[in-house]
Amino acid sequence: MDPKTRWEQERLEGKKARESSIIEAAERVFNRKGIDKATMRDIAAEDNVGIATVFRYFPKKDKLIVAVATHLISLEEEAFRAIAATPVTGIEKLEALLDHFLNLQLPELSSRSRFLEAFESYAAQQAEPLEDIQQYNDVHRKVSDAFAEIIASCTQDGSVRSDLPIEETLSTVVNAFGIFSKKLSLQRSIVMFESIVSADVQLDLLKRMFLDYLRNPGSASSDL
Repeated sequence: MDPKTRWEQERLEGKKARESSIIEAAERVFNRKGIDKATMRDIAAEDNVGIATVFRYFPKKDKLIVAVATHLISLEEEAFRAIAATPVTGIEKLEALLDHFLNLQLPELSSRSRFLEAFESYAAQQAEPLEDIQQYNDVHRKVSDAFAEIIASCTQDGSVRSDLPIEETLSTVVNAFGIFSKKLSLQRSIVMFESIVSADVQLDLLKRMFLDYLRNPGSASSDL
């Protein structure tokens, strides 16, 4: 590699690293102060850079908000694709997907759910679509594509009951479980909130009910 090409590569890598650092700092600030109250100056201070640097990468706060949401949903895409590529039965992939939602209850991951919930509310309240929202939507479609691969596995190997409309049923189950998991995750952050049954117990019971309902009793995976 000639010196000019190497310099250009290092420059681009440095730019990408700085952009990622700003996005990570923004995520922490948005979760701590809320999307509306957080300022670009807060984010600059969190990342220990000048505010001019933040504006150079993200000229508007809304662009940074969407960048954070897009980053987080891209992590969901990675998780879905990893599950889809796992060499196990379809019902086992579905169980792994539900376990993924369970893991989002962990303290180190629950902030992801909180931000995406806040982002969806923030975006819905805007008079016009957020700038760069198409980037977020594009990644969201990739998540749906990965989920479609999981559905296809369930159809092909017969590990899910064939008397069910598989696509509609699995979409409903995963959406319901994901929304309920997100709701319980948000409740964990409410001071003084107490539940008769813990979130972990509720989610595990719901997961077992869903899987027992979906599993084809004649498939090999029913013995696992």
